[in-house]
Amino acid sequence: MALAADARQGGAKYIVWAILGPSRQDGENIMRVVIVGAGIGGLTTALRLHHEGIDCQVYEHSEQDRELGVGINTLPHAVKELAELGLLDRLDEVAIRTHELFYTHRLGHEILRKPCGMDAGFTLPQFSIHRGRLQRVLLGALRERLGADAVRTGHRLVGVEQDASGVRAQFVDRRGHALDPACGDVLVGADGIHSTVRSLLFPAEGIPRWNGVMMWRGATDWPEFRTGRSMIIAGGTAAKLVVYPIAEGQTPGTKLTNWAICVLTGRDGDPPPRRQDWSRPADPAELERHVGRFRLPHLDHAGLVKATVECFEFPMCDRDPLPYWSQGRVTLLGDAAHPMYPMGSNGAGQAILDATSLSGHLAHHADPARALQMYQDDRLPATSEVVLRNRVGGPESVIDEVERRAPEGFSRLADVIDAAELETAVHGYAQASGSSREQVNRPSSSR
Repeated sequence: MALAADARQGGAKYIVWAILGPSRQDGENIMRVVIVGAGIGGLTTALRLHHEGIDCQVYEHSEQDRELGVGINTLPHAVKELAELGLLDRLDEVAIRTHELFYTHRLGHEILRKPCGMDAGFTLPQFSIHRGRLQRVLLGALRERLGADAVRTGHRLVGVEQDASGVRAQFVDRRGHALDPACGDVLVGADGIHSTVRSLLFPAEGIPRWNGVMMWRGATDWPEFRTGRSMIIAGGTAAKLVVYPIAEGQTPGTKLTNWAICVLTGRDGDPPPRRQDWSRPADPAELERHVGRFRLPHLDHAGLVKATVECFEFPMCDRDPLPYWSQGRVTLLGDAAHPMYPMGSNGAGQAILDATSLSGHLAHHADPARALQMYQDDRLPATSEVVLRNRVGGPESVIDEVERRAPEGFSRLADVIDAAELETAVHGYAQASGSSREQVNRPSSSR
């Protein structure tokens, strides 16, 4: 069977494959993994495979390593997997251990305050971190463990062939010239929301699904607010402001502070106005129109946004859950498998959990196709539920409900919503995403 990539897919930032092949060495069969792409899911997969004793090689579509994106939160369930790879100290060097999270009304009235990470009784911290710096930590560890040539840049996937004996991936450079193919047993696509691999498996799927929300983001050094390790989410789906520190600042008393403004500007289900791209510059005039919709008592958010030199924008998109991820020796991982709206801090985290599951099944099952099926059975139902929960706000749906009942704010929260209702919504999401304290603190052997 042969699959060919449409040339129009060439704009994808990352293409991540894991190709595991039967190489002969000293008369023995060994498993070899080739990963194409350097996203969080792909790099974590490479480190996990190496951790399991499986040889691997990374191929990346981009010509250069770049720190794309702005801030993300890595919850303890994902940090647990990275800690098992020996990366906890490295994360501490470049990230902030989140202390507390506030949910507030758009006008600043507090709805929920909860401790985070070890301050909430988890055995591991929650990290707020620049997405690019997380990738840098993963990439640095990979090169140390597999060698300087662990990642080969400038490779774009254009086709895949598979039969009973293995798979063959075909690549071209940026000029379209053919490069050496990669052959192996299994091919895993973790190439993001615009996945070439997914388009080969589901050629009729079309463009991502937009919920009508545009997101503007940026980060700059700014004076610490509250504890210096606090995170604020103010407002629901129609208008939301998110602010949290992601690294130490250049001067004492400051932090590199990430912010995001999300505003409903279109209709759910409309085609996205622009292709989702982590590095698309924002229109300052359009952003300025929305800054005044929020009030925060402990933070000059308007000043923060104005002080940010580089601001980015992209439509908030996901895709419908798939009926399957695996076809023969080909499967999907991370945003290629389950792109989701950024609610509940679970996008990168679910990709990291995918990597652990996939590498474990490949390490413990001699039949690669069977391993991929078990990986799919393990992860597809769980991630599909998170995708669907995020469509209705994830744990942040409690903010929507409060604002629906009290659009102009409130004096006493108990007059608007019961504390038990808040707890049920937040804890239910944590259970579904695998991020509850009970799940994270359970020994790994019990998972």
